[in-house]
Amino acid sequence: MTIRKKTTIIFSLGIFLLVTLLPALPVFAQPAIPIPNLNIELGTATEPEQVVGSLQLLLLLTVLTLVPAILALMTSFTRTVIVLSFVRSALGTQQIPPNQVLIGLALFLTFFIMTPVYQQVNTTAIQPYLAEEMEFNEALSVAMLPMREFMFRHTREKDLALFVNIANEERPRSRDDVALHVLIPAFVISELKTAFQMGFMIFIPFLVIDMVVASALMSMGMFMLPPVMVSLPFKLLLFVMVDGWHLVVQSLVESFR
Repeated sequence: MTIRKKTTIIFSLGIFLLVTLLPALPVFAQPAIPIPNLNIELGTATEPEQVVGSLQLLLLLTVLTLVPAILALMTSFTRTVIVLSFVRSALGTQQIPPNQVLIGLALFLTFFIMTPVYQQVNTTAIQPYLAEEMEFNEALSVAMLPMREFMFRHTREKDLALFVNIANEERPRSRDDVALHVLIPAFVISELKTAFQMGFMIFIPFLVIDMVVASALMSMGMFMLPPVMVSLPFKLLLFVMVDGWHLVVQSLVESFR
C-alpha cells in the first residue's frame, strides 16, 4: 500500500470519527454558565426624587463626554504634550518615541502635576458631597475654586485682558469677577506661548549640531549625503549624555510650581 493510499484512509477515518462523535460532545461538556440578563426600563416618574436623580445622571453623562476637553485644556496637559512633541521634532527621530508613548507620558505627568489640585478638590468638595453635607451645585462651585486658582496662576494678564475685551465685559475688580468662559481660553493661549518658548530653547542645541554637520559636509564636498543622517547620531549622543529626558521632565514639572 502506497503512502498516498494510507494518507487517504487515515483522513477518511478521521472525518468519520468527527462526524460520529460530534453529536455526543454536549453530553461530556461542562454545564453552561448562566449569563446575566440586563433589562432597561423606561417609565413615567411618579415622585420628584426620581426626576432629580434622572437629571443628575444626565448631567453626569454630559460631564463625562467633556472629560477629554477638560483634561486637555484646563490642566497641564497642553504644555506637557507640546514640549514633548518639540523634543521629538528637535531630535529628528520621526515617530520615535511613538505618539502612544508621548501621550501616555504626558497624561501621567499631568496626573502628577495636578495631584495637589485634585486633593484639594476631593477634600473641599467631593467628600462633603458624598457625605451629603453639601448640595451638588455648591459642591461644583467649591470644586472649581482650586481649578480657577491653578489657571489664574499660569495665565498672563495680557491674554486675560484680551478675552475680557472681546467679550465686552467690564474690567473685573477681582478674580471672582472673571467668568469661566473667559478664563479658559486665556489660560490655553498662555500655555501655548509657554510651551513654544520651552520648545524654542530645546531646539537651539540640536540646531547648532545640524549647522555644524552641514558645514562640515559642504566643506568636504559631500553634497549628496543628507546632513540629517550624519547629525542624528550626534544629537542622540548629546541627548543621552546630558540625560535629556530627565532635564525635560524636571523643567516641565518645575514650571508649574
